[in-house]
Amino acid sequence: MHAVPFPRPRLGRAQFLKLIGAGAAAAALPGTALAGTAAAAPRDAAGTRADDAGPLLVDNVRGYTVDRRGRLHRFSRMLLTPGGRVAALDPGAARGVRRLDGRGRVLLPGLHDAHGHLWGIGALAVELDLSGTRSLQEALDRLAAYAAAHPGQSWIQGRGWNEVVWGLGRLPTARDLDSVVSDRPVWLVRVDGHAGVANSRALELSGVTADTPDPAGGQIVRDASGAPTGVFVDAAKTFVTSRLPEPTLDDVRDRALAAQTRLNAVGLTSVSDAGTSADGVVVLRRLASSGDLTLRLNAFLDYAAFTEVGAEARTDSFAEDMLRVRTVKLYVDGALGSHGAALIEPYSDRPSTKGLLQMEPAELARRVERILRGGYQAAVHAIGDLGNRVVLDAYEQAFRTIGDQGLRHRIEHAQIIAPDDIPRFKRLGVIASMQPVHATDDMNMAETRVGPDRIKGGYAWRTLLDQGTVVASGSDFPVSSENPFDGLHAAVTRTDREGRPAGGWYPEQAMTPVEALRSFTVDAAHAAHQEKVLGGLEPGKWGDFILVDTDPFALPSGRALWQTQVLQTWVAGRRVGEYGTL
Repeated sequence: MHAVPFPRPRLGRAQFLKLIGAGAAAAALPGTALAGTAAAAPRDAAGTRADDAGPLLVDNVRGYTVDRRGRLHRFSRMLLTPGGRVAALDPGAARGVRRLDGRGRVLLPGLHDAHGHLWGIGALAVELDLSGTRSLQEALDRLAAYAAAHPGQSWIQGRGWNEVVWGLGRLPTARDLDSVVSDRPVWLVRVDGHAGVANSRALELSGVTADTPDPAGGQIVRDASGAPTGVFVDAAKTFVTSRLPEPTLDDVRDRALAAQTRLNAVGLTSVSDAGTSADGVVVLRRLASSGDLTLRLNAFLDYAAFTEVGAEARTDSFAEDMLRVRTVKLYVDGALGSHGAALIEPYSDRPSTKGLLQMEPAELARRVERILRGGYQAAVHAIGDLGNRVVLDAYEQAFRTIGDQGLRHRIEHAQIIAPDDIPRFKRLGVIASMQPVHATDDMNMAETRVGPDRIKGGYAWRTLLDQGTVVASGSDFPVSSENPFDGLHAAVTRTDREGRPAGGWYPEQAMTPVEALRSFTVDAAHAAHQEKVLGGLEPGKWGDFILVDTDPFALPSGRALWQTQVLQTWVAGRRVGEYGTL
């Protein structure tokens, strides 16, 4: 799954260097152009930066943190340095300090989403949001209301539909959209980001006709006569996305700020962003330098940005760990819901297809090796069992040729894995970057897609953990809920918000509460090479924490973990959001 990329300014290397103010000096230092720490501290909730406000004692809390060995530690007070790092847990007498009375609330480390899409969730602030719609008619009603409220938009863009949830029994079509909006182009992306539907005006602008062949790794969905219906899958989406209007850098900045406000509010202090282009790096660097970034970003370059500006963009830490750029994102297959995930054997519910590889194995191996030689960590999207096998093969080949460079390479999603391939994660040291909410989001169709045998290697967190594989948890927002407490709930219970199914969906693959917290903190930080500065509350690490209204290790009767309310969010000892009363 992934968030559909929105059009962005196309920055070449020279433009990139000019915009970050690097110039010739940066060009002379490949791999370190963004290195450094000269930046303002994050702004607090009042918009001020108090870099020298003195130590802070967070007192009277029920504090929890997890260490790298998976041990849970409890504390009742925490002392932070003036610079915002943890000085001590449960210190003795502390004089001359500011004091925050936690009023007995639960304090947790700031949560880290190991795989989300900053730009996708930021785009929802300005686009049509179809998430949660329960029928085609409800989606069309939202489209009509949005079109009426935005008469000046040349294109209407949106995302979030899911024909499985709608019970439609088919994909939506251009004709469906035309019944609501026919005077301007409409492009609506499926919830998983791997398919989109265009109205007739957008279809006309795409230039696609019955004679247009399917591109490699994509499908133009057609009716019985061979005419395009308006739906484009995976690589075919570019027929439409290449026509979308291009935003300005200010538009990109606005989306980043909208996203971080929404993410801080659910307790996220760090995110590994699974797909950032060169313009995104420029914007994030500017926000970090000005102190306007209140969300730590581990930004994965998309492959185009890596090939264009990878040497100049690379940094392990910019602005006191507010920004890291040392990972490259690739895609090898599509999504299970749209039959695009690449399977070794045909789909159980569609024997005519095995899904779609987004690139040939030889090309994937070539790109992985180039990424490793460039000093970057590789993170490859793979959902189907064939997709996962191809990625493991590419890693094994690259490691044999040049070594793994000590960069902890990752597979993003790792949803359906052939049993024989599961031990290869451990042997190769590959991190499984997984999303607990995908299990509960997908349980309405996953077994239908792959059958009762292959599902045993699906969403297999327990199997991977038991063999010693690092599982870094995320959400894949906006594909799924960005609220990490939804993910923690799914990880522990294997149920949705309504508690379905009773006892959990394949509950033997559940995590313990401590493992779930670890996967959203120290192991997510480990996957980002940031475990020495982030992920847990230990002396020397950043004082990123949240105050919440529910104890995840002692849930009150009748209350579920997903119902947890974040009351305050703090980054580097600065309060960046207040959402309830302590």
